[in-house]
Amino acid sequence: MNKILLKNINAFRSEDQKLENVDVLIEEDVIAAVESKLETEADDVRIIEAEGLTALPGLIDMHVHFREPGQEHKETIATGTKASARGGFTAAAAMPNTDPVIDKKALVESVYERAENKAKTHLYQVGAVTEESQGEELAEMGRMKEAGIVAVSDDGRPVMNSQVMRLAMEYAQTFDLPVISHAEDENLSAGGMVHEGYYSTLTGLKGIPGNAETIMVARDICLAEQTGCPLHIAHVSTADSVDLISRAKKRGVRVTCEATPHHFTLDHSLLPSYNTDLKVNPPLRSKEDVEAIKQGLADGIIDVIASDHAPHASEEKDVEFDYAPFGISGAETALGLVYTGLIDKGVIDRAKAVKCLSEKPAEILGVTKAEIKTGSPADLTLVAEDKSWQVDPKNFCSKGRNTPFKGRELKGKPVLTLVEGEIAWEEEI
Repeated sequence: MNKILLKNINAFRSEDQKLENVDVLIEEDVIAAVESKLETEADDVRIIEAEGLTALPGLIDMHVHFREPGQEHKETIATGTKASARGGFTAAAAMPNTDPVIDKKALVESVYERAENKAKTHLYQVGAVTEESQGEELAEMGRMKEAGIVAVSDDGRPVMNSQVMRLAMEYAQTFDLPVISHAEDENLSAGGMVHEGYYSTLTGLKGIPGNAETIMVARDICLAEQTGCPLHIAHVSTADSVDLISRAKKRGVRVTCEATPHHFTLDHSLLPSYNTDLKVNPPLRSKEDVEAIKQGLADGIIDVIASDHAPHASEEKDVEFDYAPFGISGAETALGLVYTGLIDKGVIDRAKAVKCLSEKPAEILGVTKAEIKTGSPADLTLVAEDKSWQVDPKNFCSKGRNTPFKGRELKGKPVLTLVEGEIAWEEEI
């Protein structure tokens, strides 16, 4: 029997939303006991002296791109989930824009079969809204739900046709599936690669206006209000989007949203470097937008923090800015950026971070919520909260080294990730 005893750990307890210094005994895949002092003389128990470390309920990254099947040169389920585990995540929700697109029951089953032997973390699959994510014919949501999808999305592409999106919401609601919206009006964003503004003019890079996102956020909120379908807005990046979502929530619309670490940390003033690792969709916005994202997190308007982990092969990013693909490899830096850019600066506290990284993703996706209490699944993230560390993409577990945070000093280091009682990632404590 696999047994682990965590001694003197500062555990975040959901019941009272604060830290409690305890011992935590894990047997097999569950938390067997949480007490102020636990002793054991059994030879089959691994004792981990965890004084000074913080235990968080297992974190869920509800927006990743693991590229398998079809793009394994960028990432695989094995390397992607290992990167997630190194980043402190015990679960990840994979978007369907693989090759082929995950739009059928058999493809969902294939992903879960691969994950059974390869995944280091829990893997939740998101199915496509439309066949091949072409935005025309609805995908077989019901059959994919039978196979285990947790949501539907054409992420990477918007559903441009409003009638198709309306029918998708009506259909998804019958299966209690949230629709995750990639909010982008392609007529406004076509050919663009950075935020439209001063720095797009300065660099000569074609811009994407903020309202390319906001217009689609408004449309999808209207459709969610009409249909009653739960709507989740992916990677919100503009102040106007935050405002629209805030007003919709006050009206009772079933809408949630997420922000990425790069959108609350970086802005378009970095573009004169022409660093292709800064090329992401939606693009890095203005300083005012960044502040609005942080305020949205502080006010609880933004529900979730997700990495939008989008790894690419180095040769794909090592080209002229125009030709580089969009995306940042973000799974391994996300938690450090939350501690450094939000918690340490007083934007949000630890309790709100846990809500954004664990509780709300579980609620939105309809999966088991991790808790540090007796009888709960042993999904835990141990963090050295005061430990500073430097981002070095050479050490990434992900195949993707495309990060704009190379060399940056971060605070808050995930040192041990437990998934169903098994150590998925461990660093020297």
